[in-house]
Amino acid sequence: MAETAESKKDEADYKRLHSFPLIRHTDMPEEMRVETMELCVTACEKFATNNESAAKMIKESMDKKFGSSWHVVIGEGFGFEITHEVKNLLYMFFGGSLAVCVWKCS
Repeated sequence: MAETAESKKDEADYKRLHSFPLIRHTDMPEEMRVETMELCVTACEKFATNNESAAKMIKESMDKKFGSSWHVVIGEGFGFEITHEVKNLLYMFFGGSLAVCVWKCS
């Protein structure tokens, strides 16, 4: 019984520790970076089990707010090489291992 309570506490601590967004790389201006990061967190929380819907929500919001040609990749365990416009890239992690890459390329 004590082990179960302790494992639940450990799991809660892990979720708390990894529930903040961690920016791996960005060249966005401060205001755009904050808005994009908040949008990514909101989408990933709203569509926790559907990365496609989260990516679609982020892309549509970014297209509307900052002009068209935004691209979004969400997932775990992927590599990428992209060409992007200067000051229009955000690569972050959320929830521990969920990666989100947002970039503009026209």
